[in-house]
Amino acid sequence: MSSVSVDNPENEPCPPDHTRFVCISDTHSRHTRMTHAVPWGHVLLHAGDFTMHGLLAEVVDFNTFLGTLPHEHKIVIAGNHELTFDEGSREEFKQRFHDLCPDLCRATSSAAHAKSLLTNCWYLEDEEVTVRGFHIYGSPWQPAHRWWAFNVSELGTRLAEKWERIPTHTDILLTHSPPHGIRDSYSFMRHAGCKELLREVKTRIKPQCHVFGHIHEDYGVTVKGSTTYINAATCNGGYRPTRQPIVFDLPNPELDSATQALADISLVDTIRDVL
Repeated sequence: MSSVSVDNPENEPCPPDHTRFVCISDTHSRHTRMTHAVPWGHVLLHAGDFTMHGLLAEVVDFNTFLGTLPHEHKIVIAGNHELTFDEGSREEFKQRFHDLCPDLCRATSSAAHAKSLLTNCWYLEDEEVTVRGFHIYGSPWQPAHRWWAFNVSELGTRLAEKWERIPTHTDILLTHSPPHGIRDSYSFMRHAGCKELLREVKTRIKPQCHVFGHIHEDYGVTVKGSTTYINAATCNGGYRPTRQPIVFDLPNPELDSATQALADISLVDTIRDVL
């Protein structure tokens, strides 16, 4: 990985034949109040918790914000705060907190409708997208904590099964949960990351980069083995959006001959259309 300064990433030019990735997470509907502007890049990665409760108005506002950004590709996953994106957790929240969040409790739209409001990005939920030759996989799950969205107990096999779906050809892994023991510390060094996710990332997937958020208190970058781990949480522990977006560059993948041939045909067709 060709790294870029976290302090002033916008001041470093992207090397030729590289793709620039810009990482943010846990903006919690505070995207218009971020201390640091989102810098230019080819690809924006958001690792979830873009709202406080997943209210449709919050989703629409975030989508509008995405539309103002210049990135060629914008890739977003949900986090535990996107309650309207996870039918099961929303119903439990309604039962417990009707008085706390009446707008959410009155919501009748489906999770599919809430997700459809994200028109200015690729929304990934246990699926992948290939952009600029990079295979990017996104997943919103995390070890169960109280009543929030996309919770799965670490007891049993259900959470492990989520991670086992991730393809081994993944270049960039985007999850809301951190892996256990890596940028997942909070409150007297307690760890909130997932052990099964750590096992899969270290022993099977081995992505070039693993981007996540969820734990506001452990923002930053850690390199272990061949993988760079990025906790891109924008908000601090007090939900103030003071953290700087984290930027990194990767050399563009070499295309195999078949893919290159298709790219050449596409380019010829494009030129023919212009002429």
